[in-house]
Amino acid sequence: MHSRTLGQGLQVSAIGLGAMGMSMSYGPNPGDRDDMIGVLRYAVEQGVTFIDTAEVYGPYDNEQLVGEAIAPIRDQVVVATKFGFNIVDGAMQGVNSRPDNIRRVADASLARLGVDAIDLFYQHRVDPAVPIEDVAGAVGDLVRAGKVRHFGLSEAGAQTIRRAHAVHPVTAVQSEYSLWTRDPESEVLRACAELGIGFVPFSPLGKGFLTGTVAADQTFAAGEIRARVPRFQPENLRANEALVDHVRALAEEREATPGQIALAWLLAQHPFVAPIPGTRRRERIDENAAATTVRLSADDIADLDGLADRIGVAGNRYDEAGMAAVGL
Repeated sequence: MHSRTLGQGLQVSAIGLGAMGMSMSYGPNPGDRDDMIGVLRYAVEQGVTFIDTAEVYGPYDNEQLVGEAIAPIRDQVVVATKFGFNIVDGAMQGVNSRPDNIRRVADASLARLGVDAIDLFYQHRVDPAVPIEDVAGAVGDLVRAGKVRHFGLSEAGAQTIRRAHAVHPVTAVQSEYSLWTRDPESEVLRACAELGIGFVPFSPLGKGFLTGTVAADQTFAAGEIRARVPRFQPENLRANEALVDHVRALAEEREATPGQIALAWLLAQHPFVAPIPGTRRRERIDENAAATTVRLSADDIADLDGLADRIGVAGNRYDEAGMAAVGL
């Protein structure tokens, strides 16, 4: 596993690990906590040393899980977590990035993770009620206090990124980005390149779709995140099958898996891109890590670059409320 450099010189593994699904969102939660701890430690053994979590995952459970897993290997891991949602009685109630809440969340996350400093602290979603300059200033205070090492933003628009960076350097921007989610390309990636900010794609495998393992007629339980994502509704899922069929065909030619092609394409976009696919399984850790060895030709990359425009993508990546909260 080679490394990549985000902003401010932060070195991370080229492929990271999104830990959210170990606690929520993708079907029944794993019953064996020790097994999930084992998967996290296995990932680090394979060189996947960039781990992403958040207070809202669970809520709280995921940070505790990650903290327990990394306790004996803390010096080998870059841990990212997030603030910015208002959690009331265990449920999200909108956003809250007031400076006093940022400070409170930082202290609580430090305790749950069992670390002296948070390596990368993202604002999970932009809070329209709080100027981003105040958010950046509050995180800057935490950096100076030694509680946080780097500041990040998630699903923010380019102008917000620029305004935040002018107050305190932004190390990374995290947003959904994949072969079927190209939103960041027009403005956000350009801003990151100009400002020296790293970019961390989440859902780089399209919430599993780009692995080629989601059947066109698959249904999802009510509690599953994909049950409310328009792209995974039956009519759209069938329409989107043409896109993954194309990826699958290229994967067969390159003796790779569709997921590896999707990750290799992301890695080829910019040297400051470090995707964080999520999984609960060791074999997927191996598969995702091996994407760094897949070599795509210039023709392959050009073909994949135009895939979404040629074939089209049916349905939004979030429901209406989710779409309203991104790109601010």
